[in-house]
Amino acid sequence: MNGGLYRSAHAASDGDPQSSDGAILISIDDPGTTAAGDQALPPEDVPPTGGGDGGSTAGNSAIMAVGSLVSRIIGFVRNMLIGMTLGAGIGDAYTSAQFLPGQIYELLLGGILSSVLIPLLVRRRKADPDGGLLFTQRLLTFAVVTLGAATALVVAAAPWITAIQSSDNTSKQYGELVTAFAYLILPIIFFTGLSAMISAVLNVRGHFAAPMWAPILNNLVVIATCGVFIVVFGTARGFRPEDMTPGRVALIAGGTLLGMVAQAAGLLPALRKVGFAWKWRWSPRALGLGEVGRLAGWMLCYVAANQLAVFVVVRVLNGVSGKNNASVLAFNNVYLLTMMAHGIIGVSVMTALLPKMSAAAAEGRYADVSADLTRGIRLTTTALAPIAVAYGVLGVPIAVTLFQGGAFTYEDAFATGTVLVVAAFAVIPLSVSYLCTYAFYALQGNKTVALINIPVVLLRIAGYFVLAEMLSESLAAAGMTAANALSYLLSAVISLAVLRRRIGRLNLGSVAAGLLKVLVAAAVAAGAGLLVVHLLPGGDTPGRLTAALQVLAGGAVIMVVYLATAALLRVREISQVVGMVRRKLGR
Repeated sequence: MNGGLYRSAHAASDGDPQSSDGAILISIDDPGTTAAGDQALPPEDVPPTGGGDGGSTAGNSAIMAVGSLVSRIIGFVRNMLIGMTLGAGIGDAYTSAQFLPGQIYELLLGGILSSVLIPLLVRRRKADPDGGLLFTQRLLTFAVVTLGAATALVVAAAPWITAIQSSDNTSKQYGELVTAFAYLILPIIFFTGLSAMISAVLNVRGHFAAPMWAPILNNLVVIATCGVFIVVFGTARGFRPEDMTPGRVALIAGGTLLGMVAQAAGLLPALRKVGFAWKWRWSPRALGLGEVGRLAGWMLCYVAANQLAVFVVVRVLNGVSGKNNASVLAFNNVYLLTMMAHGIIGVSVMTALLPKMSAAAAEGRYADVSADLTRGIRLTTTALAPIAVAYGVLGVPIAVTLFQGGAFTYEDAFATGTVLVVAAFAVIPLSVSYLCTYAFYALQGNKTVALINIPVVLLRIAGYFVLAEMLSESLAAAGMTAANALSYLLSAVISLAVLRRRIGRLNLGSVAAGLLKVLVAAAVAAGAGLLVVHLLPGGDTPGRLTAALQVLAGGAVIMVVYLATAALLRVREISQVVGMVRRKLGR
């Protein structure tokens, strides 16, 4: 996903706009065990087979955990360097162009890959005499042809596509720069699709290492590109759009494309390792595309609605780019921080829950589905609460520490911190809404997910327009983030109401009681964090060193006070969260 905005429900951003998210598995039942034994490829359990890694599920989980952590760290360094290299204004244009491949890829393939094609590959892997080899070859051939043709058409239509993202306030020079970036960045669509298809083939055959580690190649190439740009041209600090010569555009955009090429190429040796021979097999009729289309229809509705919201938010923020306003780049960096918290905690819980809920739903044990869902909500909110508090209390120090430098000025970082403070209120609703979505997937409710998403996206888009009119340009990105938070909350409320009708009682009373205790612990931790920030040097406008001090000291105090208060209030999920951290440190 470009820029880490709105992907299908099975994916999340880790700071690398092109990479998929690997789950860090945790236990949701017994603090002394891991969830690895319950892990499976949805909707069926697919053990590693000969030719794959051949390791245990626990071993694969460890590989995924390490790969995800390293990818997140390097991916975040990548995004920091892009901001420091290009600055806010040029970085906004670059980020606007970088959203496009992810948006279009999601419409072409991303939305149906995990919900339709992977389960289809799993079934053919089990049912076909050749282990699904011929079917997979035909599917890859069809994907290469269709993705190639679609990418060529999209690149040709780049000026019209980028015009959709331009508002009435967008300057002609800025719009032309976005288009210039887009010509070189849009071919990423092909390589993103190719990488995703190869990763699916490897996962189905029990190989998890390469798909987790290949995105790191992408990040390293882009990091190197930023370094070359700085050496050759210096940073883009103070640059206007017209200062970006064809050579400068070609270097930064071409390096971004090369990163995705490296990611796709890095997966090819793994195909040979699992014994998969990729031969050209053009036979679209043999793929049963009618069945795929029927299964994918509702997921495409879901994805299309989300991508419409992306176009709207980018259009609004492109109109306020410049003049030290937080715009597309700042909004995206904050979203990546939000998704990082969700990816480490929320995705971990969901990955552990989905196989259990799927099995229980298939056997009609809806009480168990309800129990797993409510347990997941309690654990997720308990684990995410101190992160949300840290974002709210330390938003500006975090942004200054992470992003200030090079072409990304202190004013740009300060504006980003304001957006992060608002994003604190989106962290928990985001993960709870995703948990509910996974519950629907366990119940084979793709249609329900799509129908729920329609009013949610309509509220989100309405919020974008209303808040853009109400707020000053300097607060536009914060307003877009607030609209996201409200839409996540609405999604969770509607989903829980529908799930209650679908599977019966959800034990929401116990959930509410637990959430109240978590809220009290979070409030106490927030007060302690604010006091520490007030006492430390730097105050409300810290420099980079004092900001780092505030982050370290304030973050430590928030975490300790939160854990202590939650323990005093007997929040039982705390022991599981602490156990999870201890196991990861021990590993």
